[in-house]
Amino acid sequence: MTSQFLILHGFQNHRPAGHWQHRLADRLRELGHQVAHPQLPDPDQPELDVWLGELTAHLRALDPAAERVVLAHSLSVVLWLHAVDRGLPGLAVDRVLLVAPPSPTVLAGIPEIAGFAPPPRPSALPGPTLLAAGDDDPYCSEGAKAAYGDPLGIPTVILPGAAHLDLDAGYGEWPSVLDWCLDPEAKLTTRPAR
Repeated sequence: MTSQFLILHGFQNHRPAGHWQHRLADRLRELGHQVAHPQLPDPDQPELDVWLGELTAHLRALDPAAERVVLAHSLSVVLWLHAVDRGLPGLAVDRVLLVAPPSPTVLAGIPEIAGFAPPPRPSALPGPTLLAAGDDDPYCSEGAKAAYGDPLGIPTVILPGAAHLDLDAGYGEWPSVLDWCLDPEAKLTTRPAR
Protein backbone atom coordinates (compact mmCIF):
# COMPACT_ATOMS: atom_id res chain seq x y z
CA MET A 1 0.00 0.00 0.00
CA THR A 2 1.28 3.45 -0.87
CA SER A 3 1.28 5.90 2.01
CA GLN A 4 1.67 9.64 2.31
CA PHE A 5 4.16 11.05 4.77
CA LEU A 6 4.41 14.57 6.12
CA ILE A 7 7.80 15.13 7.77
CA LEU A 8 8.15 18.28 9.86
CA HIS A 9 11.43 19.75 11.10
CA GLY A 10 12.28 21.84 14.14
CA PHE A 11 13.90 25.11 15.17
CA GLN A 12 16.97 26.17 13.16
CA ASN A 13 16.62 23.17 10.87
CA HIS A 14 17.25 23.98 7.23
CA ARG A 15 16.68 20.37 6.15
CA PRO A 16 20.34 19.32 5.82
CA ALA A 17 20.80 16.39 3.46
CA GLY A 18 22.50 14.28 6.14
CA HIS A 19 19.69 14.54 8.73
CA TRP A 20 17.58 11.42 9.33
CA GLN A 21 14.46 13.28 8.18
CA HIS A 22 15.98 14.14 4.81
CA ARG A 23 17.32 10.62 4.32
CA LEU A 24 13.98 9.16 5.35
CA ALA A 25 12.11 11.35 2.86
CA ASP A 26 14.47 10.27 0.07
CA ARG A 27 14.16 6.57 0.94
CA LEU A 28 10.37 6.66 1.21
CA ARG A 29 10.16 8.34 -2.20
CA GLU A 30 12.44 5.65 -3.65
CA LEU A 31 9.97 3.08 -2.34
CA GLY A 32 7.10 4.82 -4.16
CA HIS A 33 5.48 6.71 -1.30
CA GLN A 34 4.36 10.32 -1.48
CA VAL A 35 6.40 12.50 0.85
CA ALA A 36 6.17 16.15 1.85
CA HIS A 37 9.20 17.41 3.75
CA PRO A 38 8.63 21.14 3.56
CA GLN A 39 11.00 23.86 4.64
CA LEU A 40 8.90 25.71 7.18
CA PRO A 41 9.24 29.50 6.97
CA ASP A 42 12.04 31.22 8.82
CA PRO A 43 13.26 28.29 10.94
CA ASP A 44 15.64 30.58 12.84
CA GLN A 45 12.82 32.94 13.91
CA PRO A 46 9.68 30.80 13.63
CA GLU A 47 6.24 32.22 14.23
CA LEU A 48 3.62 29.84 15.56
CA ASP A 49 0.71 31.15 13.47
CA VAL A 50 2.78 31.08 10.27
CA TRP A 51 3.88 27.52 10.93
CA LEU A 52 0.30 26.52 11.78
CA GLY A 53 -0.80 27.94 8.42
CA GLU A 54 1.87 25.93 6.62
CA LEU A 55 0.93 22.79 8.51
CA THR A 56 -2.73 23.25 7.61
CA ALA A 57 -1.89 23.66 3.92
CA HIS A 58 0.22 20.50 3.90
CA LEU A 59 -2.42 18.50 5.76
CA ARG A 60 -5.10 19.60 3.29
CA ALA A 61 -2.90 18.37 0.44
CA LEU A 62 -2.89 14.81 1.80
CA ASP A 63 -5.19 12.36 0.04
CA PRO A 64 -7.72 11.04 2.58
CA ALA A 65 -7.97 7.79 0.59
CA ALA A 66 -4.34 6.91 1.36
CA GLU A 67 -2.68 6.17 4.68
CA ARG A 68 -1.50 9.51 6.10
CA VAL A 69 1.47 9.56 8.45
CA VAL A 70 2.96 12.58 10.22
CA LEU A 71 6.48 12.64 11.67
CA ALA A 72 7.39 15.72 13.71
CA HIS A 73 10.78 16.46 15.22
CA SER A 74 11.69 18.92 17.97
CA LEU A 75 9.77 22.20 17.72
CA SER A 76 7.33 20.65 15.24
CA VAL A 77 6.16 18.32 18.00
CA VAL A 78 4.95 21.40 19.84
CA LEU A 79 3.55 22.75 16.56
CA TRP A 80 1.54 19.54 16.18
CA LEU A 81 0.20 19.83 19.73
CA HIS A 82 -0.90 23.43 19.07
CA ALA A 83 -2.64 22.33 15.86
CA VAL A 84 -4.48 19.55 17.70
CA ASP A 85 -5.40 21.84 20.58
CA ARG A 86 -6.85 24.40 18.14
CA GLY A 87 -8.69 21.73 16.13
CA LEU A 88 -7.14 22.71 12.81
CA PRO A 89 -8.59 21.01 9.72
CA GLY A 90 -6.93 17.92 8.28
CA LEU A 91 -5.71 16.45 11.54
CA ALA A 92 -7.48 13.12 11.01
CA VAL A 93 -4.32 11.25 10.08
CA ASP A 94 -3.63 7.55 10.46
CA ARG A 95 -0.41 7.64 12.50
CA VAL A 96 1.85 10.18 14.18
CA LEU A 97 5.42 9.93 15.40
CA LEU A 98 6.58 12.74 17.69
CA VAL A 99 10.36 12.88 18.11
CA ALA A 100 12.48 14.73 20.68
CA PRO A 101 10.22 17.58 21.81
CA PRO A 102 11.86 20.48 23.64
CA SER A 103 10.76 20.95 27.23
CA PRO A 104 8.41 23.74 28.25
CA THR A 105 11.32 25.35 30.11
CA VAL A 106 13.50 25.34 26.98
CA LEU A 107 10.66 26.78 24.89
CA ALA A 108 10.14 29.62 27.32
CA GLY A 109 13.86 30.27 27.69
CA ILE A 110 14.74 30.77 24.01
CA PRO A 111 13.32 34.08 22.77
CA GLU A 112 13.04 32.92 19.16
CA ILE A 113 10.67 30.08 20.10
CA ALA A 114 9.04 31.44 23.25
CA GLY A 115 5.87 32.06 21.22
CA PHE A 116 5.38 28.28 21.08
CA ALA A 117 5.30 28.08 24.91
CA PRO A 118 3.65 26.73 26.83
CA PRO A 119 3.00 23.54 24.88
CA PRO A 120 -0.71 22.75 25.00
CA ARG A 121 -2.11 19.56 26.49
CA PRO A 122 -4.89 18.53 24.11
CA SER A 123 -7.41 16.13 25.63
CA ALA A 124 -7.23 13.74 22.67
CA LEU A 125 -4.77 13.15 19.85
CA PRO A 126 -5.86 12.19 16.34
CA GLY A 127 -4.72 8.78 15.19
CA PRO A 128 -2.34 6.46 17.02
CA THR A 129 0.56 8.53 18.31
CA LEU A 130 4.00 7.44 19.44
CA LEU A 131 6.63 9.58 21.17
CA ALA A 132 10.36 8.84 20.80
CA ALA A 133 13.15 10.67 22.62
CA GLY A 134 16.66 10.27 23.90
CA ASP A 135 17.24 9.67 27.58
CA ASP A 136 19.82 12.44 27.54
CA ASP A 137 18.20 15.14 25.38
CA PRO A 138 19.82 18.46 26.31
CA TYR A 139 16.64 20.25 25.20
CA CYS A 140 14.37 18.24 27.49
CA SER A 141 16.20 17.67 30.76
CA GLU A 142 13.07 16.59 32.62
CA GLY A 143 12.59 13.82 30.06
CA ALA A 144 10.08 13.58 27.24
CA LYS A 145 8.08 10.86 28.98
CA ALA A 146 7.55 13.06 32.06
CA ALA A 147 7.00 16.28 30.08
CA TYR A 148 4.81 14.88 27.29
CA GLY A 149 4.29 11.13 27.28
CA ASP A 150 2.68 10.65 30.67
CA PRO A 151 0.58 13.86 30.76
CA LEU A 152 -0.77 13.25 27.24
CA GLY A 153 -1.09 9.49 27.55
CA ILE A 154 1.28 8.87 24.63
CA PRO A 155 3.21 5.60 24.47
CA THR A 156 6.86 6.61 24.72
CA VAL A 157 10.04 4.99 23.50
CA ILE A 158 13.14 6.21 25.33
CA LEU A 159 16.32 5.67 23.33
CA PRO A 160 19.55 5.44 25.35
CA GLY A 161 22.22 7.96 24.37
CA ALA A 162 20.16 9.38 21.48
CA ALA A 163 20.25 12.98 22.81
CA HIS A 164 18.11 15.21 20.54
CA LEU A 165 18.02 12.68 17.67
CA ASP A 166 19.71 15.16 15.37
CA LEU A 167 22.94 15.34 13.40
CA ASP A 168 24.90 16.40 16.48
CA ALA A 169 23.79 13.13 18.10
CA GLY A 170 24.78 11.14 15.01
CA TYR A 171 21.26 10.77 13.63
CA GLY A 172 21.91 10.88 9.95
CA GLU A 173 21.15 7.20 9.68
CA TRP A 174 18.18 5.91 11.68
CA PRO A 175 17.04 2.68 10.02
CA SER A 176 14.36 1.83 12.56
CA VAL A 177 12.36 4.97 11.76
CA LEU A 178 12.08 3.76 8.15
CA ASP A 179 11.00 0.37 9.50
CA TRP A 180 8.31 2.10 11.60
CA CYS A 181 7.10 4.09 8.59
CA LEU A 182 6.66 0.88 6.64
CA ASP A 183 5.24 -1.12 9.55
CA PRO A 184 3.65 0.56 12.58
CA GLU A 185 4.45 -2.53 14.66
CA ALA A 186 8.21 -2.11 14.07
CA LYS A 187 10.20 -1.14 17.15
CA LEU A 188 12.12 2.12 17.21
CA THR A 189 15.71 1.60 18.27
CA THR A 190 18.86 3.70 18.41
CA ARG A 191 20.89 4.14 15.25
CA PRO A 192 23.56 1.52 14.56
CA ALA A 193 26.90 2.15 16.23
CA ARG A 194 29.46 3.75 13.96
